[in-house]
Amino acid sequence: MRVVAGAAKGARLRAATRAGTTRPTSGMVKDAMFNALGARLSGARVLDLFAGTGALGIEALSRGAASAVFVERDPRNAAVIRDNLRAARLAAPGTVRRANALADVAALGREGARFDVVLLDPPYGHGLQQRALRALAAAGVLAPGAVAVVEGHWRDDPGEVAGLRRTRSARYGETGVWFYKPDGA
Repeated sequence: MRVVAGAAKGARLRAATRAGTTRPTSGMVKDAMFNALGARLSGARVLDLFAGTGALGIEALSRGAASAVFVERDPRNAAVIRDNLRAARLAAPGTVRRANALADVAALGREGARFDVVLLDPPYGHGLQQRALRALAAAGVLAPGAVAVVEGHWRDDPGEVAGLRRTRSARYGETGVWFYKPDGA
């Protein structure tokens, strides 16, 4: 797995050694997702929920994001994210929080954190896409004009979410990608 574009283009990222602990986003899906975000990444504050290896947040930093917060529950994956941040040698800061993504969104909201781009790639087939979007809307962590990008199996379509408006959706084989903005944005 490598960083696709930007300042860290080509940097090798590693995954935890246990089989089945993460499911990296395919190159085609990653390209499509980040091409759709485009210039929005420049100077953005990014939240990478269910971060796994940190590949999505690191890609955002490589493409010009100002900072990224990575939320990952598994301690081995959190350690891998820290290693991957060092390997990417990015100037922009990355902070790793080892926590349950759904609970930590509420904590980030209480701390007053606001994000311009939120990247969500939760485990497939557990309904976490919609639950995470509801948590984002409720916590108030989305800055004005923010976008949340959700990846999942196409059957995991989160549908309509109170407080958010879907602006785009795409399917790449078995993978679905959905873009949401706060209502009124």
